[in-house]
Amino acid sequence: MKGFLTKDIRRRVLVVDDERINRELLGAMLSQTFEIAFASNGKEAMAALEEGDYSLILLDLLMPVMDGFEVIERCQADEHLRRIPIIVMTSEKSAEVRSIRMGAADFITKPYDMPEVILARCERIIEMSEDKSIIRSTERDKVSGLYTRGYFFAYLQRRQPASDIHMDALVLNIDRFHMINELYGRDEGDRILRRFGQLIAALLPGIHGIACRSDSDTFFVYCERQEDYEPMIRQMQERLVKDSGLRSLHIRAGIYSCDDESTDPERWFSRAKGACDRIRGQYGALTARYDSEQYARTLYHERLIGDVASAIRNRDFVVYYQPKYNIKGDRPILASAEALIRWIHPELGFISPGDFIPLFEHNGLIRQVDDYVWHEAALQIGRWREQYGVTIPVSVNVSRVDVFDPQLEDKLIGIVKACSLRPDDLIPEITESAYSDSADRLIEVVSSLRKSGFRIAMDDFGSGYSSLNMLTEIPFDVLKIDMRFIRRMLIDDKNLRLVKLVMDIAAFLGVPVVAEGVEEKEQLDALKEMGCDIVQGYYFSPPLPADRFEELIKKEYPRPDSADSAEARHVINSEK
Repeated sequence: MKGFLTKDIRRRVLVVDDERINRELLGAMLSQTFEIAFASNGKEAMAALEEGDYSLILLDLLMPVMDGFEVIERCQADEHLRRIPIIVMTSEKSAEVRSIRMGAADFITKPYDMPEVILARCERIIEMSEDKSIIRSTERDKVSGLYTRGYFFAYLQRRQPASDIHMDALVLNIDRFHMINELYGRDEGDRILRRFGQLIAALLPGIHGIACRSDSDTFFVYCERQEDYEPMIRQMQERLVKDSGLRSLHIRAGIYSCDDESTDPERWFSRAKGACDRIRGQYGALTARYDSEQYARTLYHERLIGDVASAIRNRDFVVYYQPKYNIKGDRPILASAEALIRWIHPELGFISPGDFIPLFEHNGLIRQVDDYVWHEAALQIGRWREQYGVTIPVSVNVSRVDVFDPQLEDKLIGIVKACSLRPDDLIPEITESAYSDSADRLIEVVSSLRKSGFRIAMDDFGSGYSSLNMLTEIPFDVLKIDMRFIRRMLIDDKNLRLVKLVMDIAAFLGVPVVAEGVEEKEQLDALKEMGCDIVQGYYFSPPLPADRFEELIKKEYPRPDSADSAEARHVINSEK
């Protein structure tokens, strides 16, 4: 069965021999099939190889100036030339053995008395070399230089495991790599993947492993078991950060112990990937090991991902509203609300937002969910206004993923127009952590939204590391203090002083403060004394479905036909 060698392409063959008669003999034998070039010694041969591409070298070993052994040695040291097969020509058995060990592909014994055999051997060696070259091109990933996924698993299927050696499956991933492509372009992303592949390849000899790039920024490693992988992963991360100049790069690894040899290797890496996914976004965690409980959770997450479209279509996502109260006056007054999503799954029941929101933020599905919430909240504002004659602003979450959506502003403007609302009726809340992802993009988005009439709330203020710098750069309208400070401010003096400091900063900037997570009267009283504007939390009410929230509206504000309705509307609007 023929391989990849085709007859319609004339391969170039370099004949290297110091005896003219030998060159002419070989030329006569091969010129009908190949394009022949000649060199009379090793130095001429190397010059010819630098100038042209050849499919085969026929090489005499004993020559002046530079002998054949030195030609073989130089070719083997060159990445390009070592791919050209060499057939040595000699009559000495010892020279044949030495040349084969040095890297020659075959030998032809002098004198040249069988032209058909020589031609056939040349064709066979070229064919084998080209077959190998094509196979090599399919076994290596072009970006990382590691094996391709298909070749990697083909190798694992054919391996002969040693009973006394324990092996592990590792899945390595760069956290939120898609943002690198988004911010810096695919070329820069490929450069980082190439370097990551080089770092992995450098580790393989020490752990007796092989590796592949599975897809995008995910890499598989099969290696002898190590007691602790964290030093290895940390070293790779430090090198990658240094080489790329991107301090936000974070590598994580999932590990599965391959003790059951009867299990399909693809399942090993599926389980290792589940462990890797478990620590996604946890920047203090470098490694995680698979366990059966974690695997069940991975399957659960896959189920959630698969059910998003039907949940939106069937309205299994339900928007709840947590009331916010103005506490500046003698009594707290309902001022606005925050839209919070809940998932009532037809089979799984109530699903915690803590389960699905981080999951969807990672894979981008949060855009679809947020878009659904924005529409639902805007429609509900319109219904309440029509029913009760008051406009209750509702704040909605804008995730870090949404910030990079070029259609974000158009979407929000389209929603408020469709519901006959003003832009400041729907308040986008952007978390402080979005600033550390891309400050320039966030500033651009916030500035543009404010020009369109939206008021921007900075959510979870104090939870990140860029707060003070952010305050001077981002033009926001409302500051929300992270609830962790509120919950601990009466039991931890440091937290209390931090809350007071945030109040002073907000007063200096002239923006209202919203304190979330208020659960006790003592917290409310302390916040009121500090000058806090608005509070939300279980002290007043948990998040409520729209129909139960309406009870608060009816209790707080009279109907539109009441004499006090105009004042009620004014109180609501004053919170914008």
